[in-house]
Amino acid sequence: MFYRAILTAAAATLAASAAAAQTEMPFALDWKFEGPAAPYFVAIDEGYFADAGLEVEVTAGQGSLDAIPKVATGAFPVGFADINSLIKFLDQNPGAPVTAVMMVYDKPPFAVVGRKSQGVEAPKDLEGRVLGAPPPDGAWAQFPIFAAENDLDMDAITVDPVGFPTREPMLAEGEVDAVTGFSFSSFLNLVRLGVDEDDISTILMADHGVQLYGNAVIVNTAFAEENPELVSGFLSAVAQGWTDAIADPAAAIESLIERNPAADADLEQRRLQLAIDANVVTDWTRANGMGIIDPARMAEALEQIKLTYEFENAPDAALYFTDAYLPEGGFPLQ
Repeated sequence: MFYRAILTAAAATLAASAAAAQTEMPFALDWKFEGPAAPYFVAIDEGYFADAGLEVEVTAGQGSLDAIPKVATGAFPVGFADINSLIKFLDQNPGAPVTAVMMVYDKPPFAVVGRKSQGVEAPKDLEGRVLGAPPPDGAWAQFPIFAAENDLDMDAITVDPVGFPTREPMLAEGEVDAVTGFSFSSFLNLVRLGVDEDDISTILMADHGVQLYGNAVIVNTAFAEENPELVSGFLSAVAQGWTDAIADPAAAIESLIERNPAADADLEQRRLQLAIDANVVTDWTRANGMGIIDPARMAEALEQIKLTYEFENAPDAALYFTDAYLPEGGFPLQ
């Protein structure tokens, strides 16, 4: 009994020492705990963050802009945000200590989602029809680029400024012919409303001339400069979480449901799979690895952003993304 007590005390001391050695690294998401958030919880449950010496708590967000000021102010060392929103934020706040360090959505989920039964299957089909677009919607913000790349006559498209809660219901009821939104969200919302999947057309803007990137892991640059190994370890753990989720989406969703028991597991697994297939696993990431970007494409993206945004300062890709904390060639997806 005496020796058992000594061993128990020693084990407790070691555990306390290990816990003390872990660095807290809170992570600010862009949105709720839905399917595409599962890989981060997998990284927690599988010990990938812990192996990197990190104790990570994931916090839900309220939109693609939400994490940027949180990270820029240092409230969170790392976050997840739309890089196009980050580019505009840095233009308006020169010198803010925030940048992207790992591209996750090689293709952004910006999409036009329509009903085939209402004549919408391709970009040109929008002419002569009604498009529902919430004014604050991220996909609607990129629509002028999409329209320019596909030579759409905007005067021939009736734009209805719908609200987020009414967007998919109005399309399901036939009050609009298509809507702007995130591909994986609008599609599944329509399915949940009873629209036949075969009647839904998902027009991903990235497949129709829009060169923009999507969401990336962002970091507070002051924190990163002081803790480069922790940032690299964090990104490696994120990549491992995504690799596991790609290999076994159902298991990944189990990690999500532990944090969001009210979620529909089947629905969120579909949402995760849609994000994997359309946004994460692309021809580029298969060939070049996950996390890095193509400088030539980024240059094209900046030119396209000029179609919808007037820069106050000369755009500089080096301000918005760095691969300094990534392995050469990015992370393999297998």
